[in-house]
Amino acid sequence: MMSNPNFWQQNQEEVSRLSQERALLREKIDTWQTLHKEAEDAKLLAEIAQEEEDTSSLKEVSNDVAGIQRAIKGLEFQALLGDPDDKRNAIVAINAGAGGTEAQDWVEMLFRMYTRWGENKGMKVQVIDYLPGDEAGIKNVTFTITGPYAYGYLKSEHGIHRMVRISPFDATGRRHTSFASLSVLPEVDTDITIEVDENDLRIDTYRASGPGGQHVNKTSSAVRITHLPTGIVTQCQNEKSQHRNREMAMKVLKAKLYDVEKGKLDKKKQEMHQNQKEIAWGSQIRSYVFNPYRLVKDHRTNIDAGNVEKVMDGGIDIFIDAYLRMK
Repeated sequence: MMSNPNFWQQNQEEVSRLSQERALLREKIDTWQTLHKEAEDAKLLAEIAQEEEDTSSLKEVSNDVAGIQRAIKGLEFQALLGDPDDKRNAIVAINAGAGGTEAQDWVEMLFRMYTRWGENKGMKVQVIDYLPGDEAGIKNVTFTITGPYAYGYLKSEHGIHRMVRISPFDATGRRHTSFASLSVLPEVDTDITIEVDENDLRIDTYRASGPGGQHVNKTSSAVRITHLPTGIVTQCQNEKSQHRNREMAMKVLKAKLYDVEKGKLDKKKQEMHQNQKEIAWGSQIRSYVFNPYRLVKDHRTNIDAGNVEKVMDGGIDIFIDAYLRMK
């Protein structure tokens, strides 16, 4: 009896998926049990300290309770991420809108902000595609953020981001308003199969542009894939190997095809990802004002932050938390 390699591969993938799901559930149970025990211990210690009027022990209990409250708040936050896609890695694309060089500089600032956010969370950030600006900044950049619930957190960032500041590129010192669009997709995992017919693809290779070293710029290592039935185009030029660039471009294509299929079942999500608003006035989800005052305001939740520097260093959890609770 001949063995079926595809059957065994699919079986191993299913076992791996179930093992990951089991480990995640086990971790949640262990965390709740640990917090329950810590809460019981803190209650008992508080009762004893009150009877003995032991102020130092009461202070210790107060610190323990504060730690338990922080842990519970974190678990409560994770409970808001109940969509099956929330646990996946995120594919993020940022594109410059109205504003010229100033908007391209804004894309670079946002890219740095999300990179810092990912690093602060212990997540891995990897650039897939990068097109530098004509004079400064970035025209568009696509990257992955790999870590637990990366998509669940970052789905709240999908939309138009607006910046107001005195432009360093304007010799007259005028105030400029710039826009950038940010798209967030869940990275397709091994437990979802997206069939792509090679006959439906047009694959072009070209020389990579921008920074990347002599090898990258002198060989046709960059890959652009066009999915003919849908018109979806993905590309990757960040890797030295053409094979690796093709692999990354296919990953993004599958993620986009997966999102299209899910969009058919979820009209709201389809509108969010397919019918992106114009990258200009009146469509922003958040404004970052550097002048005449300093404030970051989310227009969906009315949450604002006065410490703009902290936000641009990746401190966006206040906005993510408010959006998830609103939803």
